[in-house]
Order: sequence, then C-alpha cells, then structure tokens
Amino acid sequence: MHRVAIIGGGFGGLFAARMLRRAAVEVTLVDRTNYHLFQPLLYQVATGILSEGQIAPPIRNVLRRQKNVTVEMAEVAGFDLANRRLSAKRSDGSGLQIPYDSLIVAAGAGQSYFGHDEYSVWAPGMKTIDDALELRGRILGAFEMAELEQDPDLQREWLTFVVVGGGPTGVEIAGQIAELSRRVLPRDFRRIEPGTARVLLFDGGSEILAGFGDRLAGKGARELERLGVEIRTGSLVADIDRTGVEVKGPGGDVERVAARTKVWAAGVQASPLARMLAEATGAECDRAGRVAVEPDCSLPGHPEVFAVGDMMSMGGLPGVAEVAMQQGIHASRTIKRRLDGKEPQPFRYRDLGSMAMVSRFRAVVSFKGLRLSGILGWLMWLLVHLAFLTGTWNRVTTIFGWTVSFIGRGRSQRTITLQQAMGRTAIEQIGGREELRRKVSEGERDRSS
Repeated sequence: MHRVAIIGGGFGGLFAARMLRRAAVEVTLVDRTNYHLFQPLLYQVATGILSEGQIAPPIRNVLRRQKNVTVEMAEVAGFDLANRRLSAKRSDGSGLQIPYDSLIVAAGAGQSYFGHDEYSVWAPGMKTIDDALELRGRILGAFEMAELEQDPDLQREWLTFVVVGGGPTGVEIAGQIAELSRRVLPRDFRRIEPGTARVLLFDGGSEILAGFGDRLAGKGARELERLGVEIRTGSLVADIDRTGVEVKGPGGDVERVAARTKVWAAGVQASPLARMLAEATGAECDRAGRVAVEPDCSLPGHPEVFAVGDMMSMGGLPGVAEVAMQQGIHASRTIKRRLDGKEPQPFRYRDLGSMAMVSRFRAVVSFKGLRLSGILGWLMWLLVHLAFLTGTWNRVTTIFGWTVSFIGRGRSQRTITLQQAMGRTAIEQIGGREELRRKVSEGERDRSS
C-alpha cells in the first residue's frame, strides 16, 4: 500500500484525507489536537453564541467511516525527507516515527504580533479554541468585574474593549461585543449599564475591510458605527499592558486608552513547520514564514511532499479556508494521478469570494463581482457557513444557537471560569507552554508509576 502522511486536521488536511477515501492507500493523519476547527466562527464562541463543540468536532469521529485512515494525536517535531520519515511527540512525551511515500503538510498558521509576542499575554488572538475560551472569560468577566467595582474610573476601564485589526475577524468580534453589551446584557446587571461599554476598533490602514472594496468597506464601517463601535484607522499599536493600550495615530501622536480587555486580530504567522520544510528543501520563505511551493503545491526537489493552506506561498493566494480546502483536494488528486501513471497538473484556485458578518442581519459579501450587504449578504453568509460546517448535528445545533442569539436576545454559552480568563497569564508565569507540557508529562508519568 502507498503510505500517505497528512499533518494537520484543519481544512487542508481534512479535505485531503477525505479525497483519499476510495484510494488504495494507507493514510496517517497527525494533529496535536483531537478536533477539526472551523476557525471562521471562533469569535462566536468568544461571545457566547456557540459552544466549542459545535465548531470543533473530533477528527476521529469525522473520519470514523474511512477505514484507510489512522489518526494520531501528536505534535510533529522534525522531517527526514531523504528517508521519507517524520518524527512526532505524543502528549505523554513518547516519540513516534511515521514512514510515508507521500506527505501532505497542512499545519496552518498562528497569530503574528509583528515581533512583540509579549502582547499576547494581554491581547489574545483568535486562532485556537483556547484563544476563544480565554476571550469569552475575559469579555464576560469584564462586565462581572465592573459590577463589583466601586471606583467609576476603574468601572470604565472594565467596560472598555479594544480590538486590534480591521479585517473580517476584527470587524466580526467588535460587532458581537457591541451587540452583547447593548442587546443581551442590559437587564442582567444592577450597578452598571452594560450598554455604555466602549468598543474601539484600531487598524493601521486607511479603512477597515480593505479587501472588500470601498463601497462594501464603507457599509461595514457605517453598520459598526451604528452599533456604537468607535473605528480608528491609520492607528498603530505602540504598546499593550495589563490596563490599556498605547496607539500611535495618523499624526504621530501617541494616545493611551485604558482598557482591561484587548483582542488581537491583526497579522498571521505560518506554522514553524513551514520554515523547517524550507530549510530541508532549499525553498524560500516569505516574511510571514510561508514556504514557496511549485505550481502543483509540491516542494522543490521533492515532488512527494506537498505544503497546502496558510503555511504555503503561491502567487499571492490569500490565507483563507477555501485555498486550504482546494489545495488539500488537489494534493490528494495528484497522489492518485501518480499512482495511476498520469502526469500531475498545476493547481488552479477558484475564488469563492470573501464575507464578514458585521452584526445580526447585516453582512458584507464579495463573490465573483457580486457585491452584497445588509440582510441579503447576511443570508448568503449564513448559507455558506452552514455548508462548510462539519456534521449534520453540528449544523442543526448551530441553527438553534443562531436563532436564540439573532432573533432573540439570548447567548446560551455564557459560562466562564477564572482558569479560562487567566490561563495565558498563568502559563507565562510558569515559563511558557513548553514548561507546561513538561510538567504535565511528568505528572502523567508519576501517576502511571
């Protein structure tokens, strides 16, 4: 049997595995988590609309009927391209060696703080389930802390929310924080007025939603302003700490905004595996750490190795889910073509457009020359996101969650814990995630002995 190793259970890796379901191959899918994450809806987990299970079904469950797939929960540590073998480490610290004949690397990308990783302690990104749960704890916890606070100035700090980045993610999270404060929470508190909360959206460009064109970007901005979001364009973050953020405005003046809750939605950095592959093959890496690939998504000198999705660079393709899905499918088709003795074909991207939900019943959509906004755009956003969700039951429960949140005033996922809100800070205090993994592994070995 031809052995195919797939790294990553995101859009690229999952669709690559599915495409091989009837092929005469053995597939090993490796991911450091046990779930497939629908990343575009993370902000709805962070604002209490959906649960993490609705947007992150277990990979094993998704692929349970595909008998030629074995799922390994482990983190890839290195590549031996000459001997076609990759090494990985399981959560208990044990090693794993996986031989392959073809390799598809779909490791995705993480948040980029443009050289200031220390900002992550106070301004979580929106790339993982941990990020979303931590932000939910911080956002909802801010209202709880404001209710307890007697000092009006400190109350205002707790009721001020800063979002950095005016792309779709930043716009969506800012809009939902504003709706949460103005529609959902006003009747829940006695000492504070949640509707007076400030939501500020900072972006370094001249407009938000820059990739949607002036008309849609303008409509998105006006809808946010109608919700009460303060938009500050031409503004660059100069510093972030526990109690606020310093921002350099268009004129060069630095303004400090006192805010206890900050969200980072600006910039992405490819998985470190992309640079490891580049060093092993001599391929180039761009500033975001993405490895350059050949027209068929393979790596130079290694036609058996494919890099797909957010971690690769090809002709300026955007880092969106559609690219990862289509490239994952293309890589699997290329493997099957080679097994059939056929020549591989270059990858051709079919642009499915961009969309962002600004608020309930309001979205902006750009699709093959079609520009939609308002409720028509929202309906299209709804249908597309339902179509891409994995699993019928997840679609049913998501529709219920949206009905409660968008037609009513409820948010069913508002449970928060202190561990979620302060998890990142605690991890940094004990020496970072590697130290945490080491201590967890030591604890597991102690319990087993």
